[in-house]
Amino acid sequence: MTTARLPAALAPWAATLAALSPELAVALGPLLRRLDTLVGEREPLTDGLGDPEGLGGLARTGRPDALLPAEWLLADAYPDEFMRRLVDGELLYFAPEFRTPAARGRVVALVDTGPLQAGAGRLVQLAALLVLHRRAAARGTELVVGVLGDPAGGWLTGDLAELLPAWLEARRHADPTPEDVRNALEGLDADDRVWLLTSPQPAGRHPARVRVLTGEPSRWSATGATHVTVHLDGTGAELPLPAPEIAVRALRGAEFRRAPDPTVAELPAGVRGGALPAFTTDARTVLARGPRATTLLAVNLPGGGYGSHATPVRARRHRLPGPVVAAGRIGRRLIALYADGNRLTPYVSGRPISGRGGEPGGFTAELGAFGLDRDLPAALLTRPVLPLLRDGDDLLLPLAGRWWRVTPEGAVTDDGETAGGAEGQLPFDRFREPRLFAGPLPPEAAGARHLVHSGATVGWSPDGRSWQLRTGTDRPVRLSFRENADVIGLVHHGGTPSLITCTRAGRLVRAVRADGVRTLSRFSGGPTPPAVHPSLPLIAAETRPGRIVIGDAHTGRIHHLIGSDD
Repeated sequence: MTTARLPAALAPWAATLAALSPELAVALGPLLRRLDTLVGEREPLTDGLGDPEGLGGLARTGRPDALLPAEWLLADAYPDEFMRRLVDGELLYFAPEFRTPAARGRVVALVDTGPLQAGAGRLVQLAALLVLHRRAAARGTELVVGVLGDPAGGWLTGDLAELLPAWLEARRHADPTPEDVRNALEGLDADDRVWLLTSPQPAGRHPARVRVLTGEPSRWSATGATHVTVHLDGTGAELPLPAPEIAVRALRGAEFRRAPDPTVAELPAGVRGGALPAFTTDARTVLARGPRATTLLAVNLPGGGYGSHATPVRARRHRLPGPVVAAGRIGRRLIALYADGNRLTPYVSGRPISGRGGEPGGFTAELGAFGLDRDLPAALLTRPVLPLLRDGDDLLLPLAGRWWRVTPEGAVTDDGETAGGAEGQLPFDRFREPRLFAGPLPPEAAGARHLVHSGATVGWSPDGRSWQLRTGTDRPVRLSFRENADVIGLVHHGGTPSLITCTRAGRLVRAVRADGVRTLSRFSGGPTPPAVHPSLPLIAAETRPGRIVIGDAHTGRIHHLIGSDD
């Protein structure tokens, strides 16, 4: 949202209100500004200037003893000119520098999503979250949101575009209890600034470090509540609510601007968006495209233990005659398929592959046999290299929403639909392919909307956030998170499974386990989601163009680096 589309009074809020539609931003304006004033009267935006720490430059205002010596010389030689400059604010002063205390701790909002907070209460929470998010940004810290009654550690974080939809979806059938508040407070640091957003009835007494903000309707019209009474630390104020029509749309999420989709944007042919590392098979090999789509980079990762420092590794370059489409390490061979005009042609590093009868060669197929036009889709080259598997004498690859079987003679047959759909609307994701799971799917997972697997472990979810994981015949492990994030992998550490998630905005990568959540900050923030190994706890991310880091998806430690010269 641009400042020009907001009233002058809301112009300073433009960055915060960018997560809302312009109509909702204007409708929330009166409530937002008055709530910000109420909060600001009890908690300043900063902690003060702190101790003096020398001089920080020049200023047009200041105390007389901070005037530059040249200004005193001017006063002695030309007193009239000195007085004119003083009146017009043209004199120069030394500007003092202060040691501002660093913003320690987060801004934490504990929200009540029970029945008593439905309607007007949730609108007050929405305005409060906007106020607190803006103040947290000004302090150089972050806003985290905890839903009372949820398991400990399930914080909602990130930009407002991903935080607000996740907060709106968090609804509980019962009001929180004092025990829920105590459980939420146990996992916080002493420096965190805690706000409890709830209704007056269950507010009760809480520790002094917790600021309690409550709201309840106070005035109504024929169409619904028009005003709400807000209490903050015992002080009340009556604030206006948005009109019922826009309020209802807001509570249904229709007025939120969604976070950008994680899918890589389509680029013209020959233009790449990054190396896009990928683990296409169970081998310890990272594959990526090079500076050109015709270059395939392959890194064979060493096994065994790792030292305390990340070690640089070099990628072997394979220059192919055409753009790389699919690749995989099969045994000691690296096999790839590249586009050669209107055909897909194999490239082999290692012993030549052979088909029926042991004769080498073959596996060249026409693009039209895969349901494609004569030209390769440009969007295909903006995504990671597709996997290439060996099944008996044939090669298998997923392309255009289908699995295809290529015989040594170049015959192509349809081998079934991929999880992305018959039209291939979604990028291929091997973690979601039921046919690549090592064992039989549990009956509960067969019809699940979301599926993920790694080795002998499979996970399923109805909504993408509440998951059940099962290893063999063990009882399912239940994991959940509320961030607006996608599950990009599943790893194990000592037999304990972890979901690897990546937020849609900000690309924050986390390992979600039964005992808590770990943020993998060294693998976060890249232009695309990282790649997770299908059976080992390895993760690879392109943190900046030409720079790939590879490490442990459980601890977040970097083991290997591929530098920009590769």
